[in-house]
Amino acid sequence: MSIPSFGLGTFRLTGQAVIDSVTSALELGYRVIDTAQIYKNEAEVGEAIAKSGVPRDELFITTKIWVENYSAEKLVPSLRESLSKLRTAYVDLLLIHWPAPGNGVEPSEYMTALAEAKKLGLTRQIGISNFNIELTRQAIEVVGKGEIATNQIELSPYLQNRKLAAFLKEQGITVTSYMTLAYGKVLKDPVLSEIANKHKATVAQVALAWAMQLGYAVIPSSTKRENLASNLLARSLRLDDDDMARIATLERNGREVSPDNLAPAWD
Repeated sequence: MSIPSFGLGTFRLTGQAVIDSVTSALELGYRVIDTAQIYKNEAEVGEAIAKSGVPRDELFITTKIWVENYSAEKLVPSLRESLSKLRTAYVDLLLIHWPAPGNGVEPSEYMTALAEAKKLGLTRQIGISNFNIELTRQAIEVVGKGEIATNQIELSPYLQNRKLAAFLKEQGITVTSYMTLAYGKVLKDPVLSEIANKHKATVAQVALAWAMQLGYAVIPSSTKRENLASNLLARSLRLDDDDMARIATLERNGREVSPDNLAPAWD
């Protein structure tokens, strides 16, 4: 089981914007694409992939099941719809998007359905997103240790989520960091700017390289081809111990996303 360390996110991108972003990314060499049912862009992502001519076996596609499809009778049928939109027979990774405690569907039900999707060959790997430690434990109890490939969580220099990240590492679950640039807020950070200047890099590259050096996967998004190309260079940027120590001091619990009816009690 493995999660690629670098990919393209498509959150908040729809219509022609997402087609152009995915098209440019694939032309530049991206091979990992992250989408979700609630993004309402799976069809456009599928169109861009189909037109790209990139062979399916070179791609790693992730989608996420939305809350209204968590029940045992809805999860797999909703995934089949997603696959139709994406124009593929399977996804490489399928996630439960939010734990949504109290929505009427227990983890035992939706995790069992998620595992069933894998047994059916509709996804290669399964995982979770936005789960805290306790809910991750519950998910592991349902599907077994070693079955959950990743927990995709908000994580940035301003929200370093160390307790949860340490727990996931203990369990052999890869952290996938989304919102790694904190909606662009970290781009103006003076410490990150100094580190970027030192390495003749961009602040975005520094933040992405920081996350990858900690062993996390990242999925930044952009509608601009130049930014997509620039972000790719983060893969070869190596920060030194002093850089990493300075970034560690930026933690401020700067969470950007926490919907009341979807989010758990954060660790």
